[in-house]
Amino acid sequence: MKRTLFGTVAAGIMIFGTLAAPLPQAANAQSFTLNEPSQTITFSPLQLQNETSAQQAKIAAASQIDSYYQSAHGKSGPALKKALHDIIDDHKQLSYSQVWDALKKTDEDPKNPNNVLLLYSGVSRSKQANGGNVGQWNREHVWAKSHGNFGTSQGPGTDLHHLRATDVQTNSTRGNLDFDLGGNEYKGAPGNFYDSDSFEPHSRVKGDVARMLFYMAVRYEGDDRFPDLELNDKVNNGSAPLHGKMSVLLKWHKQDPVDQIERNRNEIIYQTYQNNRNPFIDHPEWASEIWE
Repeated sequence: MKRTLFGTVAAGIMIFGTLAAPLPQAANAQSFTLNEPSQTITFSPLQLQNETSAQQAKIAAASQIDSYYQSAHGKSGPALKKALHDIIDDHKQLSYSQVWDALKKTDEDPKNPNNVLLLYSGVSRSKQANGGNVGQWNREHVWAKSHGNFGTSQGPGTDLHHLRATDVQTNSTRGNLDFDLGGNEYKGAPGNFYDSDSFEPHSRVKGDVARMLFYMAVRYEGDDRFPDLELNDKVNNGSAPLHGKMSVLLKWHKQDPVDQIERNRNEIIYQTYQNNRNPFIDHPEWASEIWE
């Protein structure tokens, strides 16, 4: 006899449909089948248990993140920017040499644990191929380190939230250019463009780049020994502690939403290395609330 089921089968899991067989009561029952209008789904008790555990883990993680940003909720504009700065500053700082090993974890290729994914090209390359020669990968400062002249010193120079594994030659081509649209396609990494005053990354990571710069502009406010880093709507910023182009970055942020690679990276940096988070990965809407 079929029975219509509307409700909770296991904690946190809502199922709506018609049972093709009675719901098993015993813990060791084999399975039950749910007939929906478009498909038939068979569940085992173990699957339900695993699904419940996964849902509970997600709820716990979301609660932890919500608590982390508690003092920022309900704010906007300069007040939100200050609240976020107060939350994410004073993070644990790495040395520049420690960044090598950290990037092997944060930028690990999810399909090949022996490799890292390079930022602009998307190439998967051996973790052991790090260095400064052609065919190797190195440490790209997405907020160009000459924009504020902080170099590779602890603080902005070693902050993992904007340091990424990047092909040596592609890194050299990007140099310290601001970010903007257009230019010539870089043959070493198709889909990336550059001209005399700007660099346009591949559409796959445009949002990633924007969110890294948003983080830097909030984390470094000049209230410690580091420069006050700010975004502006210009290029050719030179050695000033400024980075552009703000209007373009906001568009990229919307066009290329946060993905799971960014979320995983944010979590690794928080849990393993710096004990701080990128707010614009956790709450993308805050970019507009601060800068628009």
